[in-house]
Amino acid sequence: MIAEVIINSTAKKLNRKFDYHVPKHLENYIFIGSKVLVPFANFKTPEEAYVINLKETTEYEVKDIIKIEDQLQDSQINLAKWMSKKYYCNLSECIKLMLTPGTKTKQNKIENKTINVVTLKNEENVKTEKQKKVVQFVKTNSEVTIPEIEMFTGCSRGIVNTLVKNGALEISSKEINRNPLINKVIERSTKLKLTEEQQKAFDKIKMNKYKQYLLFGITGSRKN
Repeated sequence: MIAEVIINSTAKKLNRKFDYHVPKHLENYIFIGSKVLVPFANFKTPEEAYVINLKETTEYEVKDIIKIEDQLQDSQINLAKWMSKKYYCNLSECIKLMLTPGTKTKQNKIENKTINVVTLKNEENVKTEKQKKVVQFVKTNSEVTIPEIEMFTGCSRGIVNTLVKNGALEISSKEINRNPLINKVIERSTKLKLTEEQQKAFDKIKMNKYKQYLLFGITGSRKN
């Protein structure tokens, strides 16, 4: 089995189909709409791609798909294809709009970041007024970055380096958690009570649940 895929990239030259072989153990699990990992070019890490077609043969010498990650419906892929042609944009960008909010892709995977912070070590080796200004700022704000020092004190990076060399300041690495929800406990909210207008709309939809309705309301009016 051969899968035609679109690489998850905004590069225009990659807005085309690539063929990959589907290993036997994945044949029963791969469908049009699957998000997969594939080896691509000379990249060391696999690239994300979306399956847009399945066929029996290919004229090219192809590599194997590594892994299946997610699944979209045929209708979503067809809609993405229509959007791509209608609005002249990359197919991969349209496919990403079909993903459930919060789904991880290579663009939005959140990783921790390490930054260099400046801390006060010794106030004795401070001589000039600018050096005193920098030291006072660091002392007041505890851990700060060099760009912050430059912005709020008007002093140059050279002054900071001199203070570090003289032992007045110290630079160390600090890891920043860029996912604020990773350790957060989210409790289930209590059941919200509908307003009179919301209750009327709910009752009408419940009585005719197989019909389609358009809810009109300003942002924040709890249409969800």
